[in-house]
Amino acid sequence: MSARVLVVDDVIPNVKLLEAKLTSEYFDVVTANSGEEALARVAEDAPDIILLDVMMPGMDGFEVCRRLKANADTMHIPVIMVTALDHPRDRVNGLEAGADDFLTKPVQDLPLFARVRSLVRLKMLTDELRMRETTGQNLGFEASGYLDGSIEVSDAKILLIEDYERVAKRVSGHLEEIGQVTINDGQSDIQDLANRESFDLIIVSLGLKEMDGLRICSNVRSLETIRHLPLLVLVDEGDSQQLIRALEIGVNDYLVRPIDRLELLARAKTQVRRKRYSEQLRQNMHMNFKMAMTDAVTGLYNRHFLYNHLDTLIRSVEGTDKKVSVMMMDLDHFKAVNDQYGHGAGDEVLKELGHRISQNIRGVDMAARYGGEEFVVMMPDTDVDFAAGIAERLRASVSDTPFMVGGVEGGLAVTVSIGLACTDMGFVSSKDLLNGADKALYSAKGEGRNRVCLYGPEVRELG
Repeated sequence: MSARVLVVDDVIPNVKLLEAKLTSEYFDVVTANSGEEALARVAEDAPDIILLDVMMPGMDGFEVCRRLKANADTMHIPVIMVTALDHPRDRVNGLEAGADDFLTKPVQDLPLFARVRSLVRLKMLTDELRMRETTGQNLGFEASGYLDGSIEVSDAKILLIEDYERVAKRVSGHLEEIGQVTINDGQSDIQDLANRESFDLIIVSLGLKEMDGLRICSNVRSLETIRHLPLLVLVDEGDSQQLIRALEIGVNDYLVRPIDRLELLARAKTQVRRKRYSEQLRQNMHMNFKMAMTDAVTGLYNRHFLYNHLDTLIRSVEGTDKKVSVMMMDLDHFKAVNDQYGHGAGDEVLKELGHRISQNIRGVDMAARYGGEEFVVMMPDTDVDFAAGIAERLRASVSDTPFMVGGVEGGLAVTVSIGLACTDMGFVSSKDLLNGADKALYSAKGEGRNRVCLYGPEVRELG
């Protein structure tokens, strides 16, 4: 996963060390040596994450973080405080200033890389929601609120998974001032419980007696209805291997035992605010676009929204090494379905195809009905090789399972042809990029259908 990291420290050797470590892992690194320079760098270079020293002359790291989080344009950028300070009160001060995490000097490589990758993944999802919000504003819809201290957390619903009764009661008591805590030993159906209670945060102990805490976290991340819920884990001091695995699974935050009450509250509040901010963006987007921007048959976005969003997406990668890939697909011999079974059956096929597309793309991708039986999937920060894997998986999901249509025994055998194009092929506008994907699609049709082709000097089949 590539990302731009801003390293801020007034001690040059510290900057050089972190720069070397991150560059070796293929991160794009920019640096600053003071708080004032850091703020200027953020405006100029738009980093994906910031590693920020606390103790600097003039403007310290706490003040830099407060200013970043008070600015609507930068508040979504994750900040990791890098400091020699290790007292809980210092961590609380940083969290209250808006920091996402702390790393203690000297910084160990594996926790550093794991934490950076975890927060970058989170930022990618937030960026996609913000981009869709921007597209909506460009079309004249209202903007939603921003992630700041005004988002209330006093009525939060928290699920605590801990099977040591004494520890569970103490943690629950710490959290009571921000909401209602449900204690569970991890042996119940977490999905059913979470669906019924609409939790804002799940806290999982990685020291459970009877259950594997990491397995519980993995299950939460794999279940569609609750995978968006923030996860905070409780980990023993020095257990870096479990912590790294938790971050790789997709855990949002962690707390090292012994648990400090103020730090627990600060981290829990941050996760609840972030979750409610994301929900606010999603709800606002859905309310604004459902009628005007979606296709009535498939529920996917329509062509009008496609062009506006793809323009926004392409502008966002200008001047960077990030890529946008586009997949255009067409149902093979769809006219025959309408002619033989009627337009009602045709609509059922279109609706099911929309569902299968949604099930086989990532959360950051966006699908739209381009017109008739043509569909487009936009894939941000995706090169064509990775996009080809998604396209092939989608093609197989269509061809391998019949489409169940009313009145057709055994269902209909349906296939799609797919064309791919990417911005690194020289496309500078949404129109050009779609035309490239359309040419590749035309080639897939001409070569026998039910296949994936890539745009290039000579359009070629993949796989």
